Amino acid sequence: MSEENQQEQDRHKKVIYDSLAPRRKKFIDRIGYDRWDPFQEPKNPIEIRRDGTQRTSKELMRMFLHECPPREYSNSYGQGVLEMCMGIINDEDRIRAMYDFSLWYSELLKRENKKYKER
Repeated sequence: MSEENQQEQDRHKKVIYDSLAPRRKKFIDRIGYDRWDPFQEPKNPIEIRRDGTQRTSKELMRMFLHECPPREYSNSYGQGVLEMCMGIINDEDRIRAMYDFSLWYSELLKRENKKYKER
């Protein structure tokens, strides 16, 4: 930043400080006027995490349960689906291992002409 811009910013900072309420000035004095940055960019809202298909965990869970409804739904089943969705979006090793195992096991059943034992 050029010296001229810095001086302009310092003047603007002083104008902002002078226009503040005494209580707010006290807060700024406590943290230090030099450390205070009235021009700080606002924080971005929490990023909504998505998977490779650009879906949220809620969307994935809803789609899965709609397209592949279980014969018997339990809280444990729903919790497992949610955990998988969250793990996929967060790229967790544990979930990746379960996914890889599930694919492998599905292929094993096909090779041996067997079916997964359902309830």
